Amino acid sequence: MWDFTIAGTDFYHIINWFFIYSFLGWLWESAYVSVKEKRFVNRGFVTGPVCTIYGCGAVAVYLILKPAAGNLLLLFLGGVVVPTILEYLTAVLMEHIFHTSWWDYSKNRFNFQGRICLGASLGWGVFTVALFYVLQPFVDWIVSLYSVAVGKILVCAAGFLYLIDFGISFANAMQIGKKLRSMDEVMDGLYEFVQNSKLYESVEELRGRLSTYRLSEYGSELRKRLEGRIDAAAAFMSELTPEEQKSRLDFWRSQIEEHILSVQERYEQLKNQRNIFIRRAVNAYPNMKSRTQALKERAARHLGRTNGDKKEEN
Repeated sequence: MWDFTIAGTDFYHIINWFFIYSFLGWLWESAYVSVKEKRFVNRGFVTGPVCTIYGCGAVAVYLILKPAAGNLLLLFLGGVVVPTILEYLTAVLMEHIFHTSWWDYSKNRFNFQGRICLGASLGWGVFTVALFYVLQPFVDWIVSLYSVAVGKILVCAAGFLYLIDFGISFANAMQIGKKLRSMDEVMDGLYEFVQNSKLYESVEELRGRLSTYRLSEYGSELRKRLEGRIDAAAAFMSELTPEEQKSRLDFWRSQIEEHILSVQERYEQLKNQRNIFIRRAVNAYPNMKSRTQALKERAARHLGRTNGDKKEEN
């Protein structure tokens, strides 16, 4: 098994590289997000200090692009294309398996379906160049520090712990998907009420306006937008008596508040789970949402862009 080769490299070195790159990727991802969020964030699908996508991506990129190792331009272009494809396929795969969208580039310019974006892809290109000229020599040096016998023991131990961690994380990711879908049911009830009350012209309009906000901010932002629309709607109820207007507005506010509080309560229950694995995943990926919700938001954004283009043409 250890001597089995892929692209001229034996399995022993590939699996060692995988764990080292996964750990380095975890260091980078967790440090970057922690600084950005101003709190410690343990990133990655599993709970342990590894980011699998970095390990798989780094090893795959190195093996695929090794023939172009002497060409800086080809390395950069290949580094843009190959990791971007891997990132997109990973996003699609995770959405289909767990029915959950784990990251969202929708707020970034030149993104595709919120799964990939130009800025990240260019970053992968720079990373690939650094991989060949800096990181791979460093990783090779680390592997050379211990004997093959020790390396096999370390890899087997790390692999055993990783499989346990992956199994637990997989099961909890399935639970997260179910809980997010239950939150969607409450949100859909609110959307239906809003459309029936004519506070927004369409459900798609409201989805589009909210699609750029993180889940943890959803409740307050939703309340602020709807309160503003309620006040605006009051101007169109001049045919009603003051008592009727007040009754109508109070009813709208109570219904909206009930739905919002229900969504916030379900989110807080999910975030404050006693299960540390679920709590860790939710804290690490605050933009996480159900696949159904992600698809609806993408459709709303597409509809918004289409309507905007039509207005410009007119």
